[in-house]
Amino acid sequence: MFQKQLMMRKVMYSLLPIFLFSIYLYGMRAIGIILTTFVIGIGCEYIFVQKQNKKITEAVLVTCALYALSLPPNTPLWITAIGIAFGVSMGKMAYGGFGRNIFNPAITGRLFVYITFPNIVNKWSPPGNFGMVEGVAGATPLEALRSGGGIDLMGHLIGIRVGSLGESSILLILLAGAYLLYTKTASWKSSLSTIAGYTVAQGVLFALGLSYNPILGLASGSLLFIAVFMVTDPVSSPKKSNSLFVYGILIGVATCIIRAYSLFPEGTSFALLIANTFAPLMDETIGKWQWKGAKA
Repeated sequence: MFQKQLMMRKVMYSLLPIFLFSIYLYGMRAIGIILTTFVIGIGCEYIFVQKQNKKITEAVLVTCALYALSLPPNTPLWITAIGIAFGVSMGKMAYGGFGRNIFNPAITGRLFVYITFPNIVNKWSPPGNFGMVEGVAGATPLEALRSGGGIDLMGHLIGIRVGSLGESSILLILLAGAYLLYTKTASWKSSLSTIAGYTVAQGVLFALGLSYNPILGLASGSLLFIAVFMVTDPVSSPKKSNSLFVYGILIGVATCIIRAYSLFPEGTSFALLIANTFAPLMDETIGKWQWKGAKA
């Protein structure tokens, strides 16, 4: 039924501890979101490929996994279904399927529901309730920072804090990133340049008294999750070595600017789609530049 893709399987292996941790934090709510996402996402791709007598790609499993983990724990299941259906159909299959999509399909679906249903999606529950209480429109760590507050760094390191299903534990995200780099599944160039671009830009704003500490910004929100799992997407990111550095820096800097000056406290999704737009152009320009020690 599925087209085997070893690289995608390795990504799924790296995400397994994060899935288990999200279920530990949010119980049935997490399970409901995960099951809904996989059923609808796989079903959408099947509808497209069955007429062509092709198999479903294992890449759709990664899309479903990343989309589900990017959602707040109290996202209604009907909205969950709409988002993944849009991401797979309009963000991937409309371009011709795997290898042809311009934008990251998981983020495409996530942003669609984020913009379309802002008053419903942006409701958060504290971890530990196992999904048995309704979410409330409370402040996220990034909103607290924008208001001049602080965060519990230890809680963020472990993952006991308000956030999307998969962005909570910094430790698990970093361990997953180490596995992906060790197995040569992901590129360190785009990941580290994303983090560096954000840190430098945020550091400048912090030094000027215009924003919060860049270390707190790295620990909060989904920047590390995006840098490890989505910036490294081999399809929607550039292919040339030089381009990967610029691509990551663009995402990091754009995230900083959006967080500081827009109505949205989190800017990673917007920044990623902006960079996706310019990825082919980067390969055709910056990617062809040559200097000592660099290979295109």
